Amino acid sequence: MDTRILTQTTLITPSAPVARERHGWRGKCLQRLVRMGLPVPRSFAISCETVQQIASGRPLPLEELSRIFEGGSGLVSVRPSAMMPEWGGPGTVLNVGINDSLHRVLSDQIGRANADAIYLSFVQSYAIHIARLDPDMFAQEGSGALPDALALYRSEMDEPFPQDPAMQLSEVLRSMARAWEGPTARILREAKGAPAEAPLGLVVQEMALALGPGLCGSGTIQFSDPVTGTPRVTGRFRGQHHGAAVGAGAETLYLTRDERGPSLEEVAPEIFADLVRFGIAARERLREEMQIEFVVTGGQISVLDATRVARSARASVRIAVSLARDGIIQPQEALMRVEPRALADLLHHQVDPRAPRDLLARGINASPGAATGRIVFSAAAAQAADARGEPSILVRRETVPEDIRGMHAAVGVLTERGGTTSHAAVIARGLGRPCIVGASGIRIDARARQLIAGGRTLSEGDEITIDGSSGEVLAGAAALLPPALDDTFTQLLDWADEAGGIAVRANADTPDDAITARRFKAQGIGLCRTEHMFFDAERLPAMREMIFADTPEDRRRALARILPMQRQDFTHLFEIMAGLPVTIRLFDPPLHEFLPHDRDGLRELAESLDLPLSDVTRRVEALSEFNPMLGMRGVRLGITMPEIYDMQARAIFEATIEANRHGSPVVPEIMIPLVSARREVELVKTRVDAVAAAVRNERHADFAYRLGVMVETPRAALRAGEIASHSAFLSFGTNDLTQMTYGLSRDDAGRFMGTYVAQGVFPEDPFHVLDQEGVGELLLTGALRARQQQPEITISVCGEHGGNPESIAFCHEAGFDYVSCSPFRVPVARLAAAQAAIRARLYMDWGDSFP
Repeated sequence: MDTRILTQTTLITPSAPVARERHGWRGKCLQRLVRMGLPVPRSFAISCETVQQIASGRPLPLEELSRIFEGGSGLVSVRPSAMMPEWGGPGTVLNVGINDSLHRVLSDQIGRANADAIYLSFVQSYAIHIARLDPDMFAQEGSGALPDALALYRSEMDEPFPQDPAMQLSEVLRSMARAWEGPTARILREAKGAPAEAPLGLVVQEMALALGPGLCGSGTIQFSDPVTGTPRVTGRFRGQHHGAAVGAGAETLYLTRDERGPSLEEVAPEIFADLVRFGIAARERLREEMQIEFVVTGGQISVLDATRVARSARASVRIAVSLARDGIIQPQEALMRVEPRALADLLHHQVDPRAPRDLLARGINASPGAATGRIVFSAAAAQAADARGEPSILVRRETVPEDIRGMHAAVGVLTERGGTTSHAAVIARGLGRPCIVGASGIRIDARARQLIAGGRTLSEGDEITIDGSSGEVLAGAAALLPPALDDTFTQLLDWADEAGGIAVRANADTPDDAITARRFKAQGIGLCRTEHMFFDAERLPAMREMIFADTPEDRRRALARILPMQRQDFTHLFEIMAGLPVTIRLFDPPLHEFLPHDRDGLRELAESLDLPLSDVTRRVEALSEFNPMLGMRGVRLGITMPEIYDMQARAIFEATIEANRHGSPVVPEIMIPLVSARREVELVKTRVDAVAAAVRNERHADFAYRLGVMVETPRAALRAGEIASHSAFLSFGTNDLTQMTYGLSRDDAGRFMGTYVAQGVFPEDPFHVLDQEGVGELLLTGALRARQQQPEITISVCGEHGGNPESIAFCHEAGFDYVSCSPFRVPVARLAAAQAAIRARLYMDWGDSFP
């Protein structure tokens, strides 16, 4: 049986049956260029199925391959054509078809030296990549290099260099097909998002000579800046460059007029004008900003290829919006073309990708943006530097609540330990500070006030740059790009809001957070963590006095000092949010977080409370717990020390009355943390309702409020039905819920999470991307049972997953009412919500539109 493949090379013409799914992106793109009438050299597409068969040992018939060379220059190139450009493929092979006879012809046409350069280039490429000979053996250069390379090939292979162009092409196709099937290629393309069994097409294209008399050379041209996305002609033209073959008189020209040297626009204005015309046509017809690869032969242009312009995050936004504004694509398609996470880069300074980087260490990119500052090792040092007007980077083993003031004062945070939901990460994202956590490659010597990284020792005051987008710690001051909150950013998010989708609120603890949330058009506050207000220098003494109180009455007296400050906090938040919903979480953390643990701090506390140091030490030790995150915190604290929640409820209600008198009506949402049982909700609700009644009577004013539960324990999710009977809303706190479901410490998991993800234990870090199979099932179960009990109940997510695009898509599909995330992640969430809504409304496969 004849197993040879028949007629599997398709000449690319306007009407040829070429499709991306059969021939890959490059084959389809070349057909579009042909349809546009661009001067594309004769090209052939080889289907993915054919390539697979070639890899399995069934080559194309030589007579079919011979037809590819008929009537052309005699030289062809072979290029990969995967389904998506980013999947890559084997390297392009040039100058296939050259042999002794064609070498003689080319010598007459373009000169012996140029013909030698082309032949030598192919012999070297063929020997290394096709015959798999030692690369070091084929590093010949100079006038006698070609005969030496041919002789060496004969010596190594025991046969002369192949002279049959069809045989050369057959071997090149076989080598590229097998390379695509190799384990290294599979790993590389899987890392780029391709399926392991992704197919490969190939394109064989007649080569235009870029060597010879007149204006000859090769180049690329594009019409938008890859970093900023602004319209600008970039690229280069290399005269007398034919692939790796370089001829006499080689010269690189700028494309546009440039004071630094000659340009193609000046040397050959007609050619430059044609390239500009081709670029405009490609943008309109291919609906994308394209980079055009071209060759000039004696003043004639050949367009070899067009690829999507590589671009930074900020450039992707500007390009998508520009295409939509020009009517080339629809606004909804512009939304789908921008990766939501890219927006985070626009909100902050970024390290200029064109600038050099002096890498010290790497960690987990916990909060995006970049900042340069002097190293400080304490919150006090950060505040002192801020007072002097000096930017600082706060470097800690791990941050604790007392460090919040230092994090406010610093321009960035770097920690040796921690993960994506550790204290440093969560607070930094809320503040909009770049942050790197889990930087295991650094070591902090607190006593010497030194940072050891990358074999170098840096002292306090030395300058470093942290790139919270990449997780890189850099020595010195790196070049930074400013934020890009321009009209294209605003336009994209306006389109996102028009597209609809799940509502997006912000996690906001301070007036500054609330202002940021409003600036980014959050639809309310989904989580206000009131405990952060207690770390203020004016409130901490009263808080500590309350902790050391022996009776409820003493606790109430201490809390009475905090009440007016809390009331002012909430009044300010309500004023800023101007009637938008505000969800306030009642006090959550364990009390030990508000107490010092070093001897100096304990002595200072003893003096302020007028107590013996021994009494203070014993009380601090008594409050310590083996696992404080699972101990006396949240609703447990509110039930055992109800005076705390009484004070907070009163502050909320009095602020509500004040805000209602001067602005938009406010309906505060009070959220009970760490609930596990219905009875906990009943007890807190009874007291909150009593406080509300008292405030109404005292102030002779009416107001409304909603009481709900933060679902952070697996039991609360499973018993959501009975909990919902006393709740107006349920908000899943997925940070703690993930921690408790997995039995992982969110602060310590970063130490091994990379290994777990790399070995496939977890597909992603579950603190970064919602675990839809485990934690997600708890969310779905809880939501279903709650709505069965109370159909109108509001369901949301307020953990850090609320700013993760994949998690937002899950919440949209689950029918949740809103997500809440850090203020600086609100734009990311708005775009992700719009994309989820678009996908849900209509299945739109634009893959074939992206060359």
